[in-house]
Amino acid sequence: MAKAKIGPRLAEPAAPALARLVPAQQRSRERFEKILECAAALMAEKGSEAFRMSDVVERSGVPFGSLYQYFPDKTAIIGTLAERYNAVGRDCVRRDLATVKSIRDLHPALCRITDSYYRMFAEVPVMRDIWQATQADRALQRLDEEDGAYLAGLLADALRRIAPNAQATALASFSQLIMTLIAATVRHAITQDAKEAARILNLFKRMLPRNLAALEI
Repeated sequence: MAKAKIGPRLAEPAAPALARLVPAQQRSRERFEKILECAAALMAEKGSEAFRMSDVVERSGVPFGSLYQYFPDKTAIIGTLAERYNAVGRDCVRRDLATVKSIRDLHPALCRITDSYYRMFAEVPVMRDIWQATQADRALQRLDEEDGAYLAGLLADALRRIAPNAQATALASFSQLIMTLIAATVRHAITQDAKEAARILNLFKRMLPRNLAALEI
C-alpha cells in the first residue's frame, strides 16, 4: 500500500465522520488539519490511551474552544484519523483487485493485499495505536466493522467478475472471511519482529485460496 498521508480527504462511503464539524474555509481547515496531525504525533509517542485533549491543545496551539468546536472528545479525533487511513487502505485494495480478470489472478491479488496492509502498518506506526483504540471503544468498533464490510464488498465484486454464476450469499461470506483473516494476520504480524513477521505472512499467503472450489460453483 502507498504510504498513508493525513490529507484533507475523509473516508468513504458509509461510516460517518466523528468530527463535529469539518470546516470548508482555508484558515479553519488548516487549524483542523493541525489538530489531526498533532493528535497523530501524540498517539505515536504516548499511545491512544495516554494522550489527552489538553495535550493536543498544548502541541497544536489551538485553543480548547476551537478544539471542541471540531471534536467533542478524543474518540472523535481517533475516529476521524481511522476513517482517513481506512480510505487509503480501500484505495489500495481496489488497485490490487483491479488486476483480477480470471481465477489465476485471485491468489496473487490476495497476496498483494496482505503485503500492502503490512507495509502500511509498518510505515505508519500510529496505525497500530489507532487500531488498538478502535478495539477498546464501542463507537470506534463500528467504524472498524463497517470498513471490514466495505473491503469484503470490494472482494465480492471482483469475484463476481470471474465467477458470475456463483451464489451471492456464498460470495459474500467467502469475501468477508478472507478479508477478516487478512486483517487479523497482518495485525498479528505487526506485533512481531521483522523476521518473524515475514515468516508468518509467507505461511499465511501459502494458505490463501487459489481458486473458488470452496464455493462449489
